[in-house]
Amino acid sequence: MSEKATVPQALHTSNAEDLPLIRASANQVQSPLNLRLTIAQGKNLEIVAYLADPQHSKAINDGLTAVGTVHFARFLPESGFLLGKSQTLWVLTEYDGTFDQYIEDFVNQMGDIFDDLLSFVADPPPLPVKNNIPAFEAWVNAHNEKSNLYSAYPTLTVQAILNS
Repeated sequence: MSEKATVPQALHTSNAEDLPLIRASANQVQSPLNLRLTIAQGKNLEIVAYLADPQHSKAINDGLTAVGTVHFARFLPESGFLLGKSQTLWVLTEYDGTFDQYIEDFVNQMGDIFDDLLSFVADPPPLPVKNNIPAFEAWVNAHNEKSNLYSAYPTLTVQAILNS
């Protein structure tokens, strides 16, 4: 029989914000963003059409490239989203640097695109995001589900990878 596992004292909390994040390395440069967007009722198919439009898709990809610190990015609808049984659409990214710098770079490169996306959201921050960066940072932070991130290359930035 196996021994019963004990929960470390650091994990005895009711607040997920207090949980320690597991990193591949103490010097890990990448961080996750797990942004939960609650889409307004009746707007699910509209935002899917927006994201599927080749012009918008190209603008999103070009913007992410211009940010220069994004390793991976995707939109993930929750199960039942297309049927209107869920209103949650996730924006999931892995990025280099600090949260504040990432959001500022994101706004500078993709503010107009994010304004468009936020027009589908039930509880958007003040728009345009370029004129409301502190409020947008606070809103993203409040809707970001904190998580761990494993990286096979914890000290490599996007720029280091592109320049190798």
